[in-house]
Amino acid sequence: MNLVPVRLRSGLALAAVFAVGIAAFGWPFLVEPGSALDSSHSGDAPFVFVVLVPLLAAVVLAELTSGGMDAKAVAMLGMLAAVGGALRALGPGTAGLEPTFVVIVLGGRVFGRGFGFVLGAVTLFVGALVTGGVGPWLPFQMLAAGWVGFFAGTLPPVRGRAEVLVVAAYAAVVSLLFGLVMNLWFWPFASYGPEVSYVAGDSFAANGGRYLLFYVTTSLPWDLGRALLCLLVILLAGTSLLRALRRAARRAAFDAPVVFERTP
Repeated sequence: MNLVPVRLRSGLALAAVFAVGIAAFGWPFLVEPGSALDSSHSGDAPFVFVVLVPLLAAVVLAELTSGGMDAKAVAMLGMLAAVGGALRALGPGTAGLEPTFVVIVLGGRVFGRGFGFVLGAVTLFVGALVTGGVGPWLPFQMLAAGWVGFFAGTLPPVRGRAEVLVVAAYAAVVSLLFGLVMNLWFWPFASYGPEVSYVAGDSFAANGGRYLLFYVTTSLPWDLGRALLCLLVILLAGTSLLRALRRAARRAAFDAPVVFERTP
């Protein structure tokens, strides 16, 4: 099922979001050596957020106006985002355990890549409001979580136990990649020592090696907690959760054509 189909207008909005995300994470690596850099992304984060939110709205509005999704699909998006945002409160300060990612991955898997992207971004926004985690990192978290949901919607069309294994493996891998990507929002600006800090103008291989060392020694243990939790939850309850989401979709009849009949 594809509650937010990637058609022309929504596809253009998604492409713009992807471009904003790549630029937001990647611009520090294009700065010339000796240029003055901020100590963090606190300067550009508000601009990323201001651009990101209208583009997310554009994705949804493009499908609403073209008939690609209806109020029931928006309600499903809101419900799952609320659940994921509430679960976000269980994650902070608890060894990286974040069940929110299970909601994002399963939502993207069942309802499609466009829905998964919007769900991931909105869920992290709601979670930040619930936990008080609003800061310059938030727009980057929204982008990265959106990618988690988007690519969950592109997984192979398998069913049964094979589907659970594929989704669980994806959730575990993407939980690690989320941390790997998220560190980039602050790593180029920080100084942790010559072995693990970014050096402007140095080769990609040299900076990549320093970053991997930084990731393994700092973020990896936290991300492993997220990956193991997602893996276990989906392996143990994935079949039931997928069945419940698909049952809800059938009962809501998202893909049923709307027919207006004249009453006698």
